[in-house]
Amino acid sequence: MKIAVVYYSAHHKNTFKVLSAMKEVADMDLFTVEQAKYVDLNGYDIIGFASGIYMNKFNSGIINFVKHADLNTGKATFIVYTCGVPYRDYAFGLKRMLKKKNCEVVGCFKCRGFDTAGIFAKIGGIAKGRPDEYDFDNARAFAAHLVGESL
Repeated sequence: MKIAVVYYSAHHKNTFKVLSAMKEVADMDLFTVEQAKYVDLNGYDIIGFASGIYMNKFNSGIINFVKHADLNTGKATFIVYTCGVPYRDYAFGLKRMLKKKNCEVVGCFKCRGFDTAGIFAKIGGIAKGRPDEYDFDNARAFAAHLVGESL
């Protein structure tokens, strides 16, 4: 099974750390959103979209990529995100965009990530130490589930 993930991970690289844990159990090709512009993703069985949450939203590069991506109808997709405060489903809009493109959203993984953006910088950040080994174990289990294996 061929899996590609288009991601954006800045600041503390929280999302990249989670994807790296997933890659330990599932063979995935990771592409930054910039790299993915030059890749034919339709050759992959499953495509993931991953980002940290910035000011309550996915990175705009990921949103624009999905908006303009030429994806096959029925393409299996999944979503990964990290956030400082997990008080709502940040993936709701992205799921809706993928469904409008007739893509199947087969899963969504989220966990907390160290956040020093905005007002959190004044207090030294929130979710210090996250993602942690517990999050990485959950990420590995999610990836194993994607490929039909169990840990």
